[in-house]
Amino acid sequence: MRNVSVKDLVYMAFYVALFMVLDTFVNTLHIIQMPNGGSLGISTLALLMASYHLGWKKGIIVSIVSVFAQFVTGPMYTPDLIGFLLDYFIAFSVYGIACIFPNIGYFYTGVFVTNFIRFISSTISGVIVYQTTLWGSITYQCTYLLPTLILGMIVVPLLYKSLEPQIKKMQK
Repeated sequence: MRNVSVKDLVYMAFYVALFMVLDTFVNTLHIIQMPNGGSLGISTLALLMASYHLGWKKGIIVSIVSVFAQFVTGPMYTPDLIGFLLDYFIAFSVYGIACIFPNIGYFYTGVFVTNFIRFISSTISGVIVYQTTLWGSITYQCTYLLPTLILGMIVVPLLYKSLEPQIKKMQK
């Protein structure tokens, strides 16, 4: 990635920091906190906004850095490398590509698709790593990923639409 300006680096650092603050907030207040990992993904709002604001390349970098920032913000529930890859690396990195999917008015397709990919990745992890049944894993993932999806589908379009004029001013 050539042509990364200081401003871009500051924005990227901002989104990682925002992710960390939101993740710490959720872990501290135990909002929809599952016993074997998983919680309401308020922090994913920062990753989605980074994608829509900075584009998919910088969005992926922000998302990957945020995966490793989770080691600082709270417990990571992963017994092995496959679990880490499925439950964290793939599940959170995918948010960086949200902007490549076209929006349909206030329906941000990227929010839906990235959350769905995270759901699939985490469900596979439940079956392979935690050796639960497929339906058991689907049920477990739905308890926190469905509210995360709904939150993203409501907040990201509203937040982006309200910030869009300022973002465009700053890009000039």
